[in-house]
Amino acid sequence: MNQMGMTRRQMLKMGGILMVCSAIPAPLLAAASQESDGAFDKPLDRLSSFIAIAPDGSVTAFSGHVDLGTGIRTALAQLVADELAVAFDSVTMVLGDTDKTPDQGPTIASATIQVAAIPLRQAAAQLRMLLIRLGAERFGVSVQNMEVKDGRLYPAGKAGESIGYGEIVQGQSLVLPLDSDIPLTRERRYIGQPVPRVDIPAKVSGGTAFVHDIRLPGMLHGRVVRPPYVGADSSAPLGHSLVSVDKDSIAHIKGIVKLVVIGDFIGIVAQREEQAIAAMYALKVEWKPWSGLPDLSRKGLHQTLSDLPKTPRQLRKDEGADDAWNQSPVRLSRDYVWPFHAHASIGPSCAVAHFTDPQHLELWSGSQAPHDLRKELATLMKMDEPQIVIHRHEASGCYGRNCADDVTADAALLARAVGKPVRVQLMREQEMGWEPKGTGQLIRLQGGLTQNHEVNVYRMQTCYPSNGSTTLALLLTGAVNNQPVVLQMGDRTAIPQYQYPKMDVVCEDAAPVVRSSWLRGVSALPNVFAHESWIDEVAWMAGVDPIAYRLRYLKDPRAIAMVAALKKRADWQEGAAYQQRPRDQRILKGRGFAYARYFHSKFPGFGAAWASWICDVSVDTQTGQVTVDRVFVAHDCGMMVNPAGVRHQVHGNVIQSTSRALKEFVSFNSGAVTSADWGGYPILRFDELPEVDVLLIENPDQPPMGAGESASVPSAAAIANAIFDAAGIRLTEVPFTPKQVLAALHNHREKAQ
Repeated sequence: MNQMGMTRRQMLKMGGILMVCSAIPAPLLAAASQESDGAFDKPLDRLSSFIAIAPDGSVTAFSGHVDLGTGIRTALAQLVADELAVAFDSVTMVLGDTDKTPDQGPTIASATIQVAAIPLRQAAAQLRMLLIRLGAERFGVSVQNMEVKDGRLYPAGKAGESIGYGEIVQGQSLVLPLDSDIPLTRERRYIGQPVPRVDIPAKVSGGTAFVHDIRLPGMLHGRVVRPPYVGADSSAPLGHSLVSVDKDSIAHIKGIVKLVVIGDFIGIVAQREEQAIAAMYALKVEWKPWSGLPDLSRKGLHQTLSDLPKTPRQLRKDEGADDAWNQSPVRLSRDYVWPFHAHASIGPSCAVAHFTDPQHLELWSGSQAPHDLRKELATLMKMDEPQIVIHRHEASGCYGRNCADDVTADAALLARAVGKPVRVQLMREQEMGWEPKGTGQLIRLQGGLTQNHEVNVYRMQTCYPSNGSTTLALLLTGAVNNQPVVLQMGDRTAIPQYQYPKMDVVCEDAAPVVRSSWLRGVSALPNVFAHESWIDEVAWMAGVDPIAYRLRYLKDPRAIAMVAALKKRADWQEGAAYQQRPRDQRILKGRGFAYARYFHSKFPGFGAAWASWICDVSVDTQTGQVTVDRVFVAHDCGMMVNPAGVRHQVHGNVIQSTSRALKEFVSFNSGAVTSADWGGYPILRFDELPEVDVLLIENPDQPPMGAGESASVPSAAAIANAIFDAAGIRLTEVPFTPKQVLAALHNHREKAQ
């Protein structure tokens, strides 16, 4: 018998639980009578469960996505509470635990609320309808005569009578397949409200909030020693580069439990953390020499990216695009260069591993992709996936792929080697050096224009060399071969949102130059830097206000409405950009605009929130220092589950992307990353943060759109356009450092003479 099709009578057991799962057939794993501690511990179908109600009325909801400090634990609970008509504080969210949650892929692409939350809401709505039907049967009334509030059912016409969800659950266990056609509620008790985040109290009171806080009985401490090819990828000899290890070089250090060497993987386990650190630095290791990186300096990056072997992938080519180019009397061609960026997590990655028995591995990790990580660990440890359990805890923010997966694998190897729980935390230089970088990108734009500077055709080539970055331990131990893998990630928002008459857009896929993966905004941020810088320059050539020129080609009604609202909020003054300034004026002021809707996932992808920036900058003509004084951001993500959370997301995007535009650039020599600390990789300081004015566009009747990245996407272009408005210089390479600005000012003055 198909267990998903069992009747309620057939499923009747002692105790009780009601659960909605995905329609993937799977065995029922538990239904024995037991007291609930407020969060049901093991879903009946641990691989595909979304929501459950226990006999005490407590609600446990399960999502395969994780909270990155973005507040989704709170927002998802708000959705569940409204769909089930229960009190918010009765809902417990379980996120990313591989033993309990559905595999919904990694937490990326601003997709949690927009995509991953949909089956969760459907499951809650389905469970509510079932409970109403069961309650109606209990009271002998029709479903239409039942009301529900705070998890209790009230029959019309029977004053004083009611029954709680938990009472209905008593004595039965029932698993239902998810009904994806179920209607969602329009009641909004919690949705749309700035409900305080549930994760904050533990963080401000010193509770166990982060994976770094995990402590297990008998836990030992580990550190790893990496090859010297810091941050290198498939071109480096990872997996067969170790020449020798001098075990005697750490013999004098007390507390050493074991030195672990597996291929190129080297780890040290000690009784205390400081002992492991001392041994890590003292261990003498010889590696094969290697210096195979190309020129990735600021001067050489453009040429290196240009010379990479590439596979062109046509995203769009309109009929007649070539003719339009050939016949255009005016042309504007520009190359835009985006550097390698680090995730730069404030705290180095950490994990804890424990073999509860030789065939069962339990881990505590900050991974953004715990289910995917479990697959890699199964390969590394030669175990079956069900033998591995990853408990996902919050970790240092990264908004992309940092070293969380790598350190989890390190901990697993060391825990197996010593047979005890092992905690591994990377050092600052290891985190900054080895984390997969946000990759460098080269965007080439060519526009054919009329004599009046109207666009005839828009041509784009974008090159984004990247892959998903295989977990290091797999490469170092030789469990998998170190081979270049091309991941098609350069096409995010590659198609501009402007309705140009003709377009020709090509994504040039390339293997990684160094270890690289996704970072907030992925390729959309560089692509929009190019899109919005180019159209701003054309508007100036036409002598037209930058926003007014864009509106000639912008046809999306929501985008137009958002831009109009932002203009009003920022008191935008109409007029062409850049007015001549007196040469003796040291501080120049300017204002810039940029707009984008973030399209994520593999092309054609799907759209997330709309966002636009107006920013005010100051340019010091003597030092070259650019200060972003104020940023106005308009943001439309449809229905806002938690407006406070959305506002926080916008602020975080503004701060991080402003830092990336003004300061951040990963440095390399011929064989390794060299910017492995805060001195070599400065970020925006607190006293450099701009004033941020957020305008949240209210569209409560529209579906919720991803808000995790969209507000960062217009950033670099808006700042660059503001710099032009202030000083008349067009910057086409990020970051806009004082050195770059001074050089551009010098060239500008020479041309003016």
